[in-house]
Amino acid sequence: MSIDFKDKVAIVTGAGGGLGREYALELGRRGAKVVVNDLGGSRDGTGTSDMAAQVVEEIEKAGGEAIANGASVTEYDQMEKMVADAKQKWGGVHILINNAGVLRDKTFAKMEPADFEFVVKVHLTGSAMATKACWETMREQAYGRILMTASSTGLFGNFGQANYGAAKLGLAGLTKTLQLEGAKYNIKVNTLSPVAGTRMTEDLFPEEAFKLFDPVNVVPAALFLVSEDAPTNAIVGAGAGGYHSAWTVMNDAVWLPEDQRTVEGFAENWDKISDFSNLIAPQSGSEQSGSILKAMQKVLGDSVPTSTRG
Repeated sequence: MSIDFKDKVAIVTGAGGGLGREYALELGRRGAKVVVNDLGGSRDGTGTSDMAAQVVEEIEKAGGEAIANGASVTEYDQMEKMVADAKQKWGGVHILINNAGVLRDKTFAKMEPADFEFVVKVHLTGSAMATKACWETMREQAYGRILMTASSTGLFGNFGQANYGAAKLGLAGLTKTLQLEGAKYNIKVNTLSPVAGTRMTEDLFPEEAFKLFDPVNVVPAALFLVSEDAPTNAIVGAGAGGYHSAWTVMNDAVWLPEDQRTVEGFAENWDKISDFSNLIAPQSGSEQSGSILKAMQKVLGDSVPTSTRG
């Protein structure tokens, strides 16, 4: 099986270096026309550079087509123009990889509110703005593949990264709603949690580990998740040649009779409520209420009105 992106137009944000650069280069090799977006700032979001133009040059030297774009993902009008420019040049936008990001790590006690707000704005709001700018085009052409970049920090937590973790888990939540809204338009939305040695992480890894976690090892997962036959609503982890899936899961609901719905009653049932078994991965939020109705029916049986049965 060979996966190519011929006749597809792809936008990769934060593509001037690291993961984004590797995504853009491989998309170009496989036939996509690539918008290489990068503001060019340092990892804390300051400064500018011509990194995007350098990646475009690499893609063109290899025989591909690409254009550089220096727009900020936090500015919606700039994202709209980026999409309009791509459509004018190539006729559409089929793939969006939301990869742009910054770090401003500090413990929550020492973190300034502005640093929290800025990191959330770039990662979460920026991804939403880039996606919104593409959304109507993808609906009209009945085709779209969107990848959000989450993180193990968002999924599982990490000391000193409250701002980053909040944004990254938010992206997984954004994916879960957009994959529902995009389904009938053949828009598939997935979440990637990469582990890679880049300028964002260069002082977080020992030297040998930094080399082991080469960004190129994340590319297979990223490009599969934006391919024609991609799944939707997946959360995939990738790094150093290891790949896994992650899920947002819940256990079976425990239904408490009215006389047990007290703080003490909840405490007495906590072992059952927190039981790490019978786990399911809901595909929409409505399954939570469905689980509660199912638990109620188990206790009350036919006394549960038909209209409320899950």
